[in-house]
Amino acid sequence: MMKIHLVVAAVLAIALALATPAAAQTARPLPELIAEFVVSNRILADQGVIADGFGHLTFRSPTDPNRFYMSRARAAGMVVAEDVMEFDLDGRPIDERGRRMFSERFIHAEIYRARPEVNAVVHSHAPSVIPFGVTGTPLKPVSHMAGFLVRAVPVFEIREAGGNETDMLVRTSPLGAALAKTLGSAPAVLMRGHGFNTVGTSLKQAVSRAIYTDLNARVLTEALKMGNVTYLNESEASKIAETNDASINRSWEMWTFRALASTPKP
Repeated sequence: MMKIHLVVAAVLAIALALATPAAAQTARPLPELIAEFVVSNRILADQGVIADGFGHLTFRSPTDPNRFYMSRARAAGMVVAEDVMEFDLDGRPIDERGRRMFSERFIHAEIYRARPEVNAVVHSHAPSVIPFGVTGTPLKPVSHMAGFLVRAVPVFEIREAGGNETDMLVRTSPLGAALAKTLGSAPAVLMRGHGFNTVGTSLKQAVSRAIYTDLNARVLTEALKMGNVTYLNESEASKIAETNDASINRSWEMWTFRALASTPKP
């Protein structure tokens, strides 16, 4: 019976995904976005981008640009609609009700404050990216699926903003603002010894970028072992990014089906 429910949920989620283009987030009803947010969390878990209980995803409110939505502190693969909480851009919950919150919600709040075009943010601890934040080896696009990176991903050094005695977590608005400044206008930012963040105009775009940032890091790590690497040039990267954005539903359909089949019922 549970398998039947999962198949039905997957079919409905896929139909919803295919009906909504990647950039049309702000005009959509909140319940629809929450449903996509739940699926997006499951996808990030299934794809191994947020494989533990510590990464997180958010989306900007479709009605108030100074608020955003995030799950309570819970593993991405377990998130359901009832876990979703609303926050202002100071990281304050609108309706806490005793629910435990992610301490690094300030990453999201300050990116939304700095980047008005951003409607979704992913924070991941994927091990694949860690070497590029601690060695000085730049994470640049080699896979055509990561063309959105365009050039080397900037690296946030928390010591420059918080000194030498932080716990490496972005727990405050000033630290979040410093990270957002390092991100600048880029689609992704590494965090030295910690992980990375991707941003997008929609949940689909931010999630897709997180998946392919992880993939690009793994591919580049292997390529560097073999010799000189040929990176995408900026023209190639920009053009393939446009193509991939226009085709995002093709991957989203399969990611959705796989995620809902392999994670607990939403």
